[in-house]
Amino acid sequence: MSKKFPITISSWSLGDQCTFEERVRAAKEAGFEGIGLRAETYVDALAEGLHDEDILAILKKYDMKVTEVEYIVQWAENHRSYEQKYKEQICFHMCELFGVQHINCGLMENYSVEHTAQKLKELCQRAGKWVIGVEPMPYSGLPDVKKAWDVVKLSGCDNAKLILDTWHWVRANQSYDPSILADVPADKVVSIQINDVLARPYAAAILRDESMHDRVAPGTGYGDTAGFVKMIKDKGIKPAVIGVEVISDDILAKGVAETAVHDYDHTKTVLESVWPEALQ
Repeated sequence: MSKKFPITISSWSLGDQCTFEERVRAAKEAGFEGIGLRAETYVDALAEGLHDEDILAILKKYDMKVTEVEYIVQWAENHRSYEQKYKEQICFHMCELFGVQHINCGLMENYSVEHTAQKLKELCQRAGKWVIGVEPMPYSGLPDVKKAWDVVKLSGCDNAKLILDTWHWVRANQSYDPSILADVPADKVVSIQINDVLARPYAAAILRDESMHDRVAPGTGYGDTAGFVKMIKDKGIKPAVIGVEVISDDILAKGVAETAVHDYDHTKTVLESVWPEALQ
């Protein structure tokens, strides 16, 4: 993989109704350098009858890599379910299998900064050599960059970092003023995800529904994706990947191949306008 920041299509962007090979082929033919996999989509590949060596063989066939692993949740609860404990271990295994260095993590439950930081510290200790990327989401227990960074900072863990997503950034009503990230060292942002938003948000009570069904491709909405990317560039952030997370029922209804092309072409247009080096 030649590019500094591999352009990666997220697991959610291509849904969960395609086979693993269809996912890889669509991403490759569209121009992406990497794919993201959730624990669930990895297990789906196993359920097809594939083994790890088969999955690696398909990736090799298309000269593709898995560059993003997700998604650990409920890590701040005092009594985690066996399902969540096992899912966490699957994510660790995926990192080892695919050579991915970070795991995307979210937290829906709302706890104090102190409690959340302690639980993040415990997660980071379990993760060991892998980076835990904490993603603030406006409908979650970490609704904005401020609280997410307070938690990451208080955890005191070198392998605790942030993941920043355009959609979540805009829907948290955050501007692209550099002061918002002033206290966050550039190397404490492990990756970014880009997309775009509708003109008007869903009601607060169902905002997550918009996030999971009605995003739009970078540069095609009202969130100023180029402004977001410029903020990241100007901050000096060097993301492990540039993820493209366009979760859209309407776009996906056209098929995974068409979806991948649509997402990549619009991503390329945005990057060419403000960060052409990211495409080199």
